[in-house]
Amino acid sequence: MLSSLLRFPPLSYTNRRGEISRPLPTSEKGKMFITITMRDRSKNRKPIQRGRYLSIEAIQAVQSLKRAQVDGRESLDRVFESKLRRLIKTDMVAVLKELLNQEEGLLAFQVFEEIRKEYWYKPQLLLYVDMISVLASSGLHEKVEKVCSFLKVEYLEPDTEGFNLLLKKLLEFGFTQLSMDCFRLMKLWESEPDESTYSILINGLDSKGEKDLSFSVRLEAENYFGGPIDFLEEKEELV
Repeated sequence: MLSSLLRFPPLSYTNRRGEISRPLPTSEKGKMFITITMRDRSKNRKPIQRGRYLSIEAIQAVQSLKRAQVDGRESLDRVFESKLRRLIKTDMVAVLKELLNQEEGLLAFQVFEEIRKEYWYKPQLLLYVDMISVLASSGLHEKVEKVCSFLKVEYLEPDTEGFNLLLKKLLEFGFTQLSMDCFRLMKLWESEPDESTYSILINGLDSKGEKDLSFSVRLEAENYFGGPIDFLEEKEELV
């Protein structure tokens, strides 16, 4: 008798969306259908997020560094000792990139100095480009010069494209002499200049009123390519 009382009406159908309809008796004369929606569990998963991932330790380090910067040098030194220097490689690099993303130029510079002391440190030109961009945007021109001085003692793999980006960024902020220094460094580390290299330098120096420097680079380009540098005029026409 108990089984008869607990008897459920049979399922009627299941549609493509996973909705199940059951006939629910309401009287002897007719039946009413009620729809029960069953979710697909896969839809409960959060979408994959793209972008920077920071560990809890890295997030805490960033927050502590920003607070300590306000409190003073002693507080900042304590945070470097208790938070930053204890991070693993990936977290320390993540802290630097996050500070750059937040345009915390001075803090990023100090963290960069710490990273350069690590045994696993390997110079990357793209990181130098980011450093120079943030420091220059923050008006920290002395730090830009310091960062460029680091380059002179690094061991760099040949990277023409990376140097081109570096030269472009330096000229964008008006560091004409530093751009020439890095151009010489580029050749020293066997990163062969290409058409883009000379176009960036000549056009950049011209735009900053450095006609003599621009002329000397143009002569070097003509000697390097063995004749008139037609590619420069072609690119100017496309602009």
